[in-house]
Amino acid sequence: MHDADTLETIATQLARIADAQEARLADERRAVGGDIDWSALAFRWRDDGRLQAIDSPIALPLERLHGIETQKQRLVANTRQFVAGLPANNALLWGSRGSGKSSLVKALLPAFADEGLRVVEVPAHRLVDLPDLVAILADRPEKFVVFSDDLSFEAGDGSYKALKAVLDGSLAAAPENVVIYATSNRRHLLPEYQSENQAAQQIDGEIHHGEAVEEKISLSERFGLWLSFYPFDQANYLAIAAKHLAARDIEAEIGVDAPWERAALQWALARGSRSGRTAEQFVRDWVGRLSNA
Repeated sequence: MHDADTLETIATQLARIADAQEARLADERRAVGGDIDWSALAFRWRDDGRLQAIDSPIALPLERLHGIETQKQRLVANTRQFVAGLPANNALLWGSRGSGKSSLVKALLPAFADEGLRVVEVPAHRLVDLPDLVAILADRPEKFVVFSDDLSFEAGDGSYKALKAVLDGSLAAAPENVVIYATSNRRHLLPEYQSENQAAQQIDGEIHHGEAVEEKISLSERFGLWLSFYPFDQANYLAIAAKHLAARDIEAEIGVDAPWERAALQWALARGSRSGRTAEQFVRDWVGRLSNA
């Protein structure tokens, strides 16, 4: 009788251990993206290592983006190849602030969602998780753009090494259903110092960069597609503002010295910037003032 009680106690303890192990494994599965609503069109990678669906992603039409026609054509073409299962490049969109870099990436989702495109937003400080995220996405039938906005690294920041490995440099092959689109104000994503250029050497008439510069260039070069964005001139700035006004059913003719046009120029002057972001902010203010008039 005593031996039977002992065996029953051991069996109970083993069952508890098994239950605890199963619960721990379930928690780990959730931590790397379990229980995901794959019917969503967009996702964000959270700080706790989970993939969270975005209920109402921004649906910006491509045709509303003005003044970046060349960049738009090239990124749309690359994305079209990607969703069609053809070879496509990771893309780096770099240049002036408010020039439409992130808006262009966001506008791809409504344009290609019906063809299986999905967007996963990853903050720069979580890029160390990229290998885990890519592993979750690799077996899915959808096509994923992993999007990191306003990407830059400071000196001594080692998280960019994870990005380098996923882009090109890891022994594991990158899955064909994942590309990385990043935006940055920096061409090489890392700060560049004058002292680093002094380490360059001239050998047989050729300039060879120092190790620090080579390290920075090696990161940005892993993006196969580079798209440069520049500040808008006055004509493009007003055209963007007019498109945003038209989207709100407000007639906005350019070049007739209309009240909205004068107000838009004053708005840009006060902020020291003629950008797509500035134009959109002006339109919000203008529409609000018209509604309260």
